[in-house]
Amino acid sequence: MPTIAIVGAGPGMGLSIAKVFGARGFDVALIARDRQKLDGLVARLAEDGITAAAFTADVMDRPALTAALGAASTRFGGIDVLEYSPAPHTPTPGVVIAGPLEVTPDNLQPQIEYNLYGAVAAARAVLPAMLEAGAGALLFTTGGGSVTPNPMLGNVNAAAAALRNWVLNLNGALAGQGVFAGHVALNVWIGAGGPAGIPTAEPDTIAALYWDLYERRDRAEVVFNG
Repeated sequence: MPTIAIVGAGPGMGLSIAKVFGARGFDVALIARDRQKLDGLVARLAEDGITAAAFTADVMDRPALTAALGAASTRFGGIDVLEYSPAPHTPTPGVVIAGPLEVTPDNLQPQIEYNLYGAVAAARAVLPAMLEAGAGALLFTTGGGSVTPNPMLGNVNAAAAALRNWVLNLNGALAGQGVFAGHVALNVWIGAGGPAGIPTAEPDTIAALYWDLYERRDRAEVVFNG
Protein backbone atom coordinates (compact mmCIF):
# COMPACT_ATOMS: atom_id res chain seq x y z
CA MET A 1 0.00 0.00 0.00
CA PRO A 2 1.31 3.49 -0.77
CA THR A 3 1.58 5.94 2.11
CA ILE A 4 1.00 9.67 2.47
CA ALA A 5 2.59 11.54 5.37
CA ILE A 6 0.69 14.68 6.37
CA VAL A 7 2.74 17.16 8.39
CA GLY A 8 0.60 19.58 10.36
CA ALA A 9 -2.38 17.21 10.38
CA GLY A 10 -5.55 18.56 11.92
CA PRO A 11 -9.33 18.14 11.75
CA GLY A 12 -9.65 20.48 8.77
CA MET A 13 -7.42 20.25 5.71
CA GLY A 14 -5.25 17.46 7.10
CA LEU A 15 -8.17 15.17 7.71
CA SER A 16 -9.73 15.96 4.34
CA ILE A 17 -6.49 15.27 2.46
CA ALA A 18 -6.11 12.02 4.41
CA LYS A 19 -9.62 10.97 3.39
CA VAL A 20 -9.02 11.78 -0.27
CA PHE A 21 -5.82 9.75 -0.47
CA GLY A 22 -7.04 7.05 1.91
CA ALA A 23 -10.12 6.45 -0.23
CA ARG A 24 -7.75 5.73 -3.11
CA GLY A 25 -5.79 3.07 -1.28
CA PHE A 26 -3.21 5.05 0.68
CA ASP A 27 -2.20 4.44 4.26
CA VAL A 28 -1.83 7.68 6.22
CA ALA A 29 0.86 8.92 8.60
CA LEU A 30 -0.35 11.91 10.61
CA ILE A 31 2.24 14.25 12.15
CA ALA A 32 1.53 17.15 14.50
CA ARG A 33 2.27 18.35 18.03
CA ASP A 34 -0.88 17.14 19.82
CA ARG A 35 -1.01 13.36 20.30
CA GLN A 36 -4.58 13.40 21.61
CA LYS A 37 -5.78 15.27 18.52
CA LEU A 38 -3.90 12.87 16.25
CA ASP A 39 -5.36 9.82 17.95
CA GLY A 40 -8.82 11.25 17.34
CA LEU A 41 -8.05 11.67 13.65
CA VAL A 42 -6.75 8.10 13.42
CA ALA A 43 -10.03 6.88 14.91
CA ARG A 44 -12.10 8.97 12.48
CA LEU A 45 -10.17 7.62 9.50
CA ALA A 46 -10.59 4.07 10.78
CA GLU A 47 -14.36 4.58 10.61
CA ASP A 48 -13.90 5.06 6.85
CA GLY A 49 -11.73 1.96 6.57
CA ILE A 50 -8.50 3.96 6.23
CA THR A 51 -5.38 2.75 8.00
CA ALA A 52 -3.61 5.61 9.77
CA ALA A 53 -1.07 6.11 12.54
CA ALA A 54 -0.02 9.11 14.63
CA PHE A 55 3.49 10.50 15.08
CA THR A 56 4.12 13.53 17.27
CA ALA A 57 6.55 16.28 16.32
CA ASP A 58 6.79 20.06 16.28
CA VAL A 59 7.80 21.38 12.84
CA MET A 60 10.09 23.88 14.57
CA ASP A 61 11.99 20.98 16.15
CA ARG A 62 13.70 19.70 13.03
CA PRO A 63 15.36 16.63 14.61
CA ALA A 64 11.99 15.56 16.06
CA LEU A 65 10.28 16.09 12.71
CA THR A 66 12.93 14.04 10.94
CA ALA A 67 12.58 11.30 13.54
CA ALA A 68 8.78 11.25 13.20
CA LEU A 69 9.00 10.85 9.44
CA GLY A 70 11.57 8.11 9.91
CA ALA A 71 9.25 6.30 12.31
CA ALA A 72 6.37 6.68 9.85
CA SER A 73 8.48 5.26 7.05
CA THR A 74 9.43 2.29 9.21
CA ARG A 75 5.82 1.73 10.27
CA PHE A 76 4.44 1.73 6.72
CA GLY A 77 7.45 0.56 4.74
CA GLY A 78 8.12 3.92 3.11
CA ILE A 79 6.52 7.27 2.32
CA ASP A 80 5.26 7.85 -1.21
CA VAL A 81 3.72 11.30 -0.76
CA LEU A 82 4.65 14.07 1.67
CA GLU A 83 2.13 16.84 2.30
CA TYR A 84 3.33 19.78 4.41
CA SER A 85 0.74 22.25 5.69
CA PRO A 86 1.21 23.22 9.35
CA ALA A 87 -1.16 25.93 10.53
CA PRO A 88 -1.03 27.45 14.03
CA HIS A 89 -4.65 27.02 15.05
CA THR A 90 -3.45 27.24 18.63
CA PRO A 91 -0.84 29.78 19.79
CA THR A 92 2.71 28.78 18.95
CA PRO A 93 5.25 30.41 21.28
CA GLY A 94 7.28 33.03 19.48
CA VAL A 95 5.25 32.89 16.26
CA VAL A 96 3.40 36.17 15.72
CA ILE A 97 1.89 38.01 12.77
CA ALA A 98 3.23 41.40 11.69
CA GLY A 99 2.34 43.84 8.94
CA PRO A 100 5.00 44.98 6.46
CA LEU A 101 5.99 48.04 8.50
CA GLU A 102 6.26 45.99 11.69
CA VAL A 103 8.38 43.16 10.28
CA THR A 104 11.67 42.72 12.10
CA PRO A 105 14.34 40.02 11.95
CA ASP A 106 13.05 38.80 15.30
CA ASN A 107 9.41 38.27 14.24
CA LEU A 108 10.32 37.05 10.74
CA GLN A 109 12.75 34.35 11.84
CA PRO A 110 10.10 32.17 13.61
CA GLN A 111 7.89 32.33 10.50
CA ILE A 112 10.83 31.17 8.38
CA GLU A 113 11.48 28.37 10.86
CA TYR A 114 7.81 27.37 10.80
CA ASN A 115 7.17 27.58 7.07
CA LEU A 116 10.43 27.17 5.18
CA TYR A 117 12.86 25.33 7.43
CA GLY A 118 10.27 22.80 8.56
CA ALA A 119 9.34 22.09 4.96
CA VAL A 120 12.96 21.66 3.91
CA ALA A 121 13.64 19.35 6.86
CA ALA A 122 10.58 17.24 6.04
CA ALA A 123 11.55 16.97 2.38
CA ARG A 124 15.11 15.97 3.22
CA ALA A 125 13.80 13.19 5.46
CA VAL A 126 11.90 11.49 2.63
CA LEU A 127 13.49 12.63 -0.63
CA PRO A 128 16.52 10.30 -0.72
CA ALA A 129 14.31 7.19 -0.66
CA MET A 130 12.01 8.69 -3.29
CA LEU A 131 14.95 9.43 -5.58
CA GLU A 132 16.30 5.93 -5.09
CA ALA A 133 12.91 4.49 -6.01
CA GLY A 134 12.42 6.93 -8.88
CA ALA A 135 8.94 7.78 -7.63
CA GLY A 136 7.22 10.04 -5.14
CA ALA A 137 5.60 13.42 -4.59
CA LEU A 138 6.18 16.38 -2.29
CA LEU A 139 3.21 18.72 -1.82
CA PHE A 140 3.46 21.98 0.11
CA THR A 141 0.69 24.36 1.19
CA THR A 142 0.78 28.09 1.85
CA GLY A 143 -1.75 30.88 1.98
CA GLY A 144 -2.49 32.95 -1.08
CA GLY A 145 -0.25 35.68 0.27
CA SER A 146 2.77 33.71 -0.91
CA VAL A 147 1.71 34.72 -4.44
CA THR A 148 -0.25 37.94 -3.88
CA PRO A 149 0.87 39.52 -0.58
CA ASN A 150 -1.69 40.36 2.08
CA PRO A 151 -0.83 43.57 3.96
CA MET A 152 -1.96 42.05 7.26
CA LEU A 153 0.56 39.21 6.99
CA GLY A 154 3.85 40.85 6.17
CA ASN A 155 6.15 38.36 7.90
CA VAL A 156 3.98 35.33 7.11
CA ASN A 157 3.88 36.22 3.41
CA ALA A 158 7.65 36.67 3.23
CA ALA A 159 8.30 33.22 4.73
CA ALA A 160 5.60 31.56 2.64
CA ALA A 161 6.92 33.19 -0.54
CA ALA A 162 10.36 31.79 0.25
CA LEU A 163 8.82 28.33 0.58
CA ARG A 164 6.95 28.75 -2.71
CA ASN A 165 10.13 29.81 -4.49
CA TRP A 166 12.03 26.80 -3.18
CA VAL A 167 9.26 24.34 -4.11
CA LEU A 168 9.01 25.60 -7.67
CA ASN A 169 12.79 25.48 -7.97
CA LEU A 170 12.85 22.00 -6.45
CA ASN A 171 10.32 20.70 -8.96
CA GLY A 172 12.49 21.89 -11.79
CA ALA A 173 15.54 20.21 -10.31
CA LEU A 174 13.63 16.92 -9.93
CA ALA A 175 12.47 16.82 -13.55
CA GLY A 176 13.12 13.45 -15.15
CA GLN A 177 13.80 11.68 -11.86
CA GLY A 178 10.28 10.43 -11.16
CA VAL A 179 9.69 12.70 -8.17
CA PHE A 180 7.28 15.65 -8.29
CA ALA A 181 7.16 18.76 -6.10
CA GLY A 182 4.04 20.91 -6.09
CA HIS A 183 2.78 24.04 -4.33
CA VAL A 184 -0.81 24.81 -3.36
CA ALA A 185 -1.64 28.42 -2.43
CA LEU A 186 -5.00 28.71 -0.67
CA ASN A 187 -6.41 32.19 -1.19
CA VAL A 188 -9.53 31.45 0.87
CA TRP A 189 -10.74 31.13 4.44
CA ILE A 190 -11.07 27.43 5.19
CA GLY A 191 -14.48 26.56 6.61
CA ALA A 192 -17.28 28.84 7.72
CA GLY A 193 -17.03 32.01 9.76
CA GLY A 194 -14.30 33.85 7.87
CA PRO A 195 -13.84 37.63 7.79
CA ALA A 196 -16.21 39.63 5.62
CA GLY A 197 -15.12 39.90 2.02
CA ILE A 198 -12.87 36.85 2.07
CA PRO A 199 -14.07 33.83 0.07
CA THR A 200 -14.58 30.59 1.97
CA ALA A 201 -14.30 26.95 0.99
CA GLU A 202 -14.80 23.67 2.80
CA PRO A 203 -11.77 21.43 3.41
CA ASP A 204 -13.28 18.50 1.51
CA THR A 205 -13.66 20.69 -1.58
CA ILE A 206 -10.08 21.94 -1.42
CA ALA A 207 -8.60 18.49 -0.71
CA ALA A 208 -9.57 17.25 -4.15
CA LEU A 209 -6.97 19.65 -5.59
CA TYR A 210 -4.18 17.71 -3.94
CA TRP A 211 -5.13 14.43 -5.55
CA ASP A 212 -5.49 16.14 -8.92
CA LEU A 213 -2.04 17.76 -8.59
CA TYR A 214 -0.49 14.48 -7.44
CA GLU A 215 -2.07 12.43 -10.21
CA ARG A 216 -1.68 14.83 -13.15
CA ARG A 217 1.68 16.41 -12.32
CA ASP A 218 1.09 18.78 -15.21
CA ARG A 219 1.84 21.97 -13.28
CA ALA A 220 3.96 22.80 -10.26
CA GLU A 221 1.46 25.16 -8.65
CA VAL A 222 -2.23 25.61 -8.00
CA VAL A 223 -3.65 28.88 -6.65
CA PHE A 224 -7.11 28.25 -5.24
CA ASN A 225 -9.35 31.32 -5.09
CA GLY A 226 -12.58 29.58 -4.14
